[in-house]
Amino acid sequence: MADIKFGASSSGSCFRLEANQFLPQPRERIFEFFSDACQLENLTPGWLSFSVLTPRPIRVVTGTIIDYRLKLHGIPLRWQSEISLWEPPLRFADRQIRGPYRRWHHEHSFEPVQGGTLCHDIVEYDVIGGKPIHAVFVKPDLVKIFSYRQERLAQIFGRSKR
Repeated sequence: MADIKFGASSSGSCFRLEANQFLPQPRERIFEFFSDACQLENLTPGWLSFSVLTPRPIRVVTGTIIDYRLKLHGIPLRWQSEISLWEPPLRFADRQIRGPYRRWHHEHSFEPVQGGTLCHDIVEYDVIGGKPIHAVFVKPDLVKIFSYRQERLAQIFGRSKR
């Protein structure tokens, strides 16, 4: 099971993405994978030229700062995030300190269910330019990025008959 949904505030600049995916593996194994910040390189499509700049190994705890480099529509960008919540193996959250959004907060949670783990992502973000920029650039990119991520996770952890 995999799905991606979007919502927006009435102000037009604050958006919410929700993605859910069942993976047929125990929660501890899934969380261990996500505990390695460098796995994000494996979950990001090549067209973003994404790389982790923070020296490895990265010890992830609340307060860990991680630096990335990527290209968005051909424009090279730096992204810096902070792990704002770390509760293994239940959930963790990261927030953008520097990057392309006015605000980006991404919470990852992992729910044990029969036969595996239900992974929940909730991203709340603000976009410069509001609804028009979101509709033309941001939402289509996020659909591609999260669809790719879900496909890669299914390849890594197996597909479900659910």
